[in-house]
Amino acid sequence: MYEECLSAPAVVARQLAADQNAYAALGTALRDKPPTSLLTVARGSSDHAAHYMAYLMMARLGRLVTSLPMSLITLYQSKIACEGLVSLAFSQSGQSPDLVAPTKFFRAGGARTVAFVNAEGSPLAEAAEHVFPLHAGVEQSVAATKSYIAQLVAGARVVAAWSEDEDLQAALQQLPQALEQASAKRWDVAVDALKDADRLFVIGRGTSLAVAMEAALKFKETCGIQAEAFSGAEVKHGPMALVDEGYPLLVFAPRGPAQAGLLALADEMRGRGARVLLAAPEGTPGAELPLACTGNEDLDAIAAVQSFYPMVEALARARGLNPDQPRHLAKVTKTH
Repeated sequence: MYEECLSAPAVVARQLAADQNAYAALGTALRDKPPTSLLTVARGSSDHAAHYMAYLMMARLGRLVTSLPMSLITLYQSKIACEGLVSLAFSQSGQSPDLVAPTKFFRAGGARTVAFVNAEGSPLAEAAEHVFPLHAGVEQSVAATKSYIAQLVAGARVVAAWSEDEDLQAALQQLPQALEQASAKRWDVAVDALKDADRLFVIGRGTSLAVAMEAALKFKETCGIQAEAFSGAEVKHGPMALVDEGYPLLVFAPRGPAQAGLLALADEMRGRGARVLLAAPEGTPGAELPLACTGNEDLDAIAAVQSFYPMVEALARARGLNPDQPRHLAKVTKTH
């Protein structure tokens, strides 16, 4: 896991050098024939990456994006209308039947189907009309790291191509260097603070919510911590009642419109006695976990998770666990 998360900058550089014409062609097709509806098809870490892309599409392009409950197709045989639909599936292995079946259904119904997948010869890749390889290489660790980051980048590339945003496209090209800087950030204080934790809130909002969701999953699968992810707004609608003296919170507050509210929430939670670990750009008052900045604030969340992964791997080992062999888990999960 450690080696693979540190290889992410090279993975991103490799991906950015590939398939440029294919991304441009998809962007052109989406402009020439705008979709009437968009949905994502994914589970686990891949679903968190899909959430990030969906947020960018909604924020930058004004297009609503739905996350598909796959059981609508696989169990309930719902006849979802396919006319004008664009389906975007995310997967590392491309093998789970509940990703493949909806993609086949939508394609047969006339929808445009897209897959972002690390295994190019997988059933999902064969099912989709448009396939974008992640170029992450073989990922041995059960806990996805480099493939998740590659998925985040792939989603941002689609948004940049669709919107013809030259600033975002330029920032993407600079991203490998920013990720190298993010890898070097020291988050040792979080290992010390969470070594004995058994529960945790992970907070984000906007583009950082997808990273908070991913971080919560990694705390569960590698560290055995009951971690829950919440929006900085949603946490006030009930979950905050659990916060008492010493309750740990990890708050992701990169640059952007959501940052001010997240910083205010961190201050409020400290006032309640919580142990707040604030991840924010260096120089931010109260920030113990430094975040690297990228060429565009909408990409800062990718740098944030790059800094998070080495910390959570070290935390698992500090807790006496092997992050490369999580209990009860396998690299490929097949659900229906």
